Amino acid sequence: QVQLVESGGGLVQAGGSLRLSCAASEGTIVTYNRGWFRQAPGKEREFVAGISWTGRNTYYRDSVKDRFTISRDNAKKMVYLQMNSLKPEDTAVYYCGAGKSSSIIARTRDEYRYWGQGTQVTVSS
Repeated sequence: QVQLVESGGGLVQAGGSLRLSCAASEGTIVTYNRGWFRQAPGKEREFVAGISWTGRNTYYRDSVKDRFTISRDNAKKMVYLQMNSLKPEDTAVYYCGAGKSSSIIARTRDEYRYWGQGTQVTVSS
């Protein structure tokens, strides 16, 4: 059973930056697509960013393009989400996921098999 553990969340002022990390427990994860989702209070979990297993392809939701960067280090079984120019509307619990899909980048919840426990990101105005 693969376990994912997120870290790096916290409280930051608008315009600030945070870097989220997601560690995996097993090496087989390197062949999985990886991604980040977020869930704000009263809202559904939404896709934020995804990366192919090779790391060569990435995809972002429109509202975070040019502000967030997803990356991975397969040797360390890690995935990262660098978040810059944070806005209050980015406040949510952020979850990392891993899964295999027929598409190069997994963008829907159904494509993800494993999830972390989440890390809270709060952006104050």
